[in-house]
Amino acid sequence: MAAGARVTAGIVATGSELLAGRVRDANGPWIAERLGRLGIDVTEIVLVGDRPEEMAAALRSLAGLDLVVTSGGLGPTADDLTAAVVADLTGRPLELDEHMEKVVGDIIARFADRLNWDADALAEANRKQAMVPRGATAIPPVGTAPGLAVPPGDDYRPTVLVLPGPPREVQGMWDDAVASAPVQALLERTEPFAETHLRLFGVPESEIAATLRAVGEHTDLAPLEIVTCLRDFALEVDLRRAPGDEAAAVAHDAVVAEIDARHGAAVFSRTGETIDEILFDLLSGHTIATAESCTGGLLAGRLTEPAGASAHVQGGIVSYSNEAKANLLGVPQQVLDTHGAVSTQAVQAMARGAIERFGVDVAVAISGIAGPGGGTEEKPVGYVCFCVRTADGTEIVRDPVLPGARGDVRERSVVLAMHLVRRILTPRDQAVS
Repeated sequence: MAAGARVTAGIVATGSELLAGRVRDANGPWIAERLGRLGIDVTEIVLVGDRPEEMAAALRSLAGLDLVVTSGGLGPTADDLTAAVVADLTGRPLELDEHMEKVVGDIIARFADRLNWDADALAEANRKQAMVPRGATAIPPVGTAPGLAVPPGDDYRPTVLVLPGPPREVQGMWDDAVASAPVQALLERTEPFAETHLRLFGVPESEIAATLRAVGEHTDLAPLEIVTCLRDFALEVDLRRAPGDEAAAVAHDAVVAEIDARHGAAVFSRTGETIDEILFDLLSGHTIATAESCTGGLLAGRLTEPAGASAHVQGGIVSYSNEAKANLLGVPQQVLDTHGAVSTQAVQAMARGAIERFGVDVAVAISGIAGPGGGTEEKPVGYVCFCVRTADGTEIVRDPVLPGARGDVRERSVVLAMHLVRRILTPRDQAVS
């Protein structure tokens, strides 16, 4: 296959807990996204149980692809059978990797004394995890289970990349897995796609669909891969094309131009950053505090999720009751009596109170009716009031009615609040929405 040709992959996530719905597969989508960045097309993601015959059937069903990545089924227990299944399918018998036996043994030994593990059981588990298909490359573990990069077998075409189940381990081992010789041999046959990642807030999928139909009336969109989806209440539009494909480049430029013309004010990212990443950067050199009612601290939790958030997040107050709003944030009783706790006047007072108490540059306040009860004709369920205020008195105030059940309203409120903070911190000459 010539350089730049299409390389295809499938992903097999193993674990009966996935099929039972007790655990959600986090590895398949993550791996698919990483492979896409490398220029590899993922055509299937398959979930299978821990039974060897099911794993083997899933692997055989992907035999026409160039790469198969598995997650799960590696480890010391009896149901960790992926390595054995792959070895059998590729015709590569399992052999003891003495170096990996020592690596795994050293890792396990760190826990053995403290946890009083049985020595004989440890030795058996250690040896099991160090068994590697002949000719395969062992990938150093993040937990106790090494990964495997297995070249194609005589009767099995794909290269097989075998990874453990815990997402933390998969992500920690990914760079070493990609650097392994069998995977590098595949990457020599392709190159990364040219990608554009637009993120829009406040635009429904139906409007983007209409925009794409309009472009398609005068431009052939077939050479361009277009993926749209809603995630975190934002609309993602991902455009991917093969490098050097002029027809795809023309289609790409036409789509971007039409989105800008129709929805430019809603575009908040052109390179795929999340609102969390954008806000973290915007808050550099600023301080922020939160005053929350219906969201119960969810916004503060979101803002403090990234490492380094302490540089700008000063604190937050969950003022769920009227008494808390009055006592902790200084909301005047007259405001509560006249306008109610869910009102633009109340959140304005809450934001002012947060600035005064924390001495911050920016404060954001939220109060609403998340439901399922408590709504009125004037203030229905989903009615939420927001105020973002800066220390110099600049304000953005909004009071939309947000759709969805209680959890949806609370989560939408957090995301909307973050976008309002983004707007107030974005210089007008740089604003994209």
